[in-house]
Amino acid sequence: MKFTKMQGTGNDFLFVQGQDSDERDWSALSQAICERHYGAGADGLIVVLPSERADVRMRLFNVDGSEAEVSGNGVRCLVKYTIERGIAKPRDGHVTIEAVHGVLEAEASMEGATVTAVRLSMGPPRFAPNEVPVIAEMEPVIDFPLEVDGQRLPVTCVSMGNPHAVLFVDEPVAEYPLETLGPKVEHHSAFPERVNFGVARVNSRDRMEVRVWERGVGETLACGSGCCAAMVAARLHNRVGHRVEIEQPGGLLTVEWDGKGDVYLSGPAEFVFEGEWPDD
Repeated sequence: MKFTKMQGTGNDFLFVQGQDSDERDWSALSQAICERHYGAGADGLIVVLPSERADVRMRLFNVDGSEAEVSGNGVRCLVKYTIERGIAKPRDGHVTIEAVHGVLEAEASMEGATVTAVRLSMGPPRFAPNEVPVIAEMEPVIDFPLEVDGQRLPVTCVSMGNPHAVLFVDEPVAEYPLETLGPKVEHHSAFPERVNFGVARVNSRDRMEVRVWERGVGETLACGSGCCAAMVAARLHNRVGHRVEIEQPGGLLTVEWDGKGDVYLSGPAEFVFEGEWPDD
């Protein structure tokens, strides 16, 4: 089975093409092929499928085998993959992607036949507790007092098609013990479908820094939906404007939100290598 490895600001994915008739255990494949020591190594596996609703359909499986709803970085890589492989033909630079919770639209910047950057509409953020989901009695869920290890973490919860809890800190995010508290927040009983835990610091009205512990993966070098959630949470606190550059360990992403409609995520996507996996 042929696969392609891609990365967006260090958040890496393996792409394989499939059909609706495939009976392959994608979950088991993801655990094997994404393993960094015995496999090809990645944060997740994206299965590229035909769609009746969009240019292409995707399924995303985390390294632990769980299926995720969406990934901002993964979709941006998918856009480059499908255009440059001839799977999707952009219309005025735009392509559509069917994900679990609906159809997303992306705009590709092109130089000839090469996609140089992708601006992705992540759809509108969702704030209702049952849509995140989070067990809370407020809407929006702002500064929700999450009890973890004897600490009270005031998290802001939002769905970007997948669940996020954002904690604002004053110190550099590099100093936060994410590797210790990340898994405890991910599996907290307040989140019935687990949660992505983002730690964010606002440096100015147009600049933030973010680290994310991703559900089913662990800490990644970058998380596109996590950046979107952090920016939305910062706007709910009136700490940023409508366009913010967000620094992560893997690089910079840009998030735009006018406070009403869709959230837009922009950044690079790159091919890493091609390979073949034993088709048992």
